[in-house]
Amino acid sequence: MPSAFAQHWSLSPEIIFLNHGSFGACPTPVLAAQHELRARMESEPVRFLQRELEPLLDAAREQLGAFLKADARHLAFVANATAGVNAVVRSLDFAPGDEILTTDHDYNACRCVLLDTARRTGARVTVARVPFPLTDERQIIDAILAATTARTRLAFIDHITSPTALVFPIEKIVRQLDERGIDCLVDGAHAPGSVPLDLDGLRPAYYTGNLHKWVCAPKGAGFLYVRPDRQDNIRPAVISHGENIRRPGRSHFHDRFDWPGTLDPTAWLAVPDAIRFGASLHPGGWPELYDQNRALAAAARALIVGRLSVALPAPNSLLASMATIPLPDSLQRVPFTTDRIDPLQTRLLEDHRIEVPIIRWGSPARRHVRLSAQAYNSTEDYRALAAALAGM
Repeated sequence: MPSAFAQHWSLSPEIIFLNHGSFGACPTPVLAAQHELRARMESEPVRFLQRELEPLLDAAREQLGAFLKADARHLAFVANATAGVNAVVRSLDFAPGDEILTTDHDYNACRCVLLDTARRTGARVTVARVPFPLTDERQIIDAILAATTARTRLAFIDHITSPTALVFPIEKIVRQLDERGIDCLVDGAHAPGSVPLDLDGLRPAYYTGNLHKWVCAPKGAGFLYVRPDRQDNIRPAVISHGENIRRPGRSHFHDRFDWPGTLDPTAWLAVPDAIRFGASLHPGGWPELYDQNRALAAAARALIVGRLSVALPAPNSLLASMATIPLPDSLQRVPFTTDRIDPLQTRLLEDHRIEVPIIRWGSPARRHVRLSAQAYNSTEDYRALAAALAGM
């Protein structure tokens, strides 16, 4: 039976959509709110962008801050987490011999930012090898700490990893890096709307996240959190008027980020609507949605692992709204191609109408399936995936 919540999304009923983690999917009520904002903007662009936008941004940021448990003064809107990573890493001064630490579970686009910065500055990117499969969060912490040295200037750590869908114990990691005098840039691309956040309690030097994924805001909505003692040196990826034009009552941090040039800001302004929508799905609000999605992801993983006769790669305690499962040897023998989309992923879509990513990860690279669990999904979706994979 389809989920009763599927009616709130405009996803094609012809497709079993198990890939919310890649780009999200915006519910129709949130898209309607954005449409109203766009109509208001286009009815008088100068009034909207020059006279009305500032208080609208302030109000949206306050509501986002309440959701993230973060002082709004420490938040800026960005297009996505990759833009946030660019802003931080390209603002910092690195010298030859400095080290930027990441893990082998990071996201390729963000690693490209680290590598480009290292190339330009003479710094070096070091990689902590976190095992997968693994049995305990201590293996994550130990691998990261073992890769730090006296030259480590910045640690770039995922909160929820993209290829392996692991929830890293970020509070413990940030605290222990702080004790070593190492600033942490947390890539929270998959965290907001998937796990509860308390950014002012966590107090990383930097945290960036997407809102178009699990918060279900429109595409183009992300945020950057910068601790107050680090804000003066951080500039957006696009330098604009805020670099030398100050507004009364606003920080230089907000001046720099609030106006990156002419763009459509309605994705940012619709974030409060997305937050309210997610809270409305269950009587228990967002905490209940977190629990329901986590339980569905764990149940889906157990179903597929049982059908394919493969081992669980990580404990349920390290799951949120996604799960990555190594595929059996029989599916590793399908020839790899240089295409961005794996041939197994194409076959699942064309032959079974299932949209789910096949992830090539590890050294040597092996195939994994990464499933997402959102309110519009049901157990039947994962039964169909298990049957399709077993029949390949």
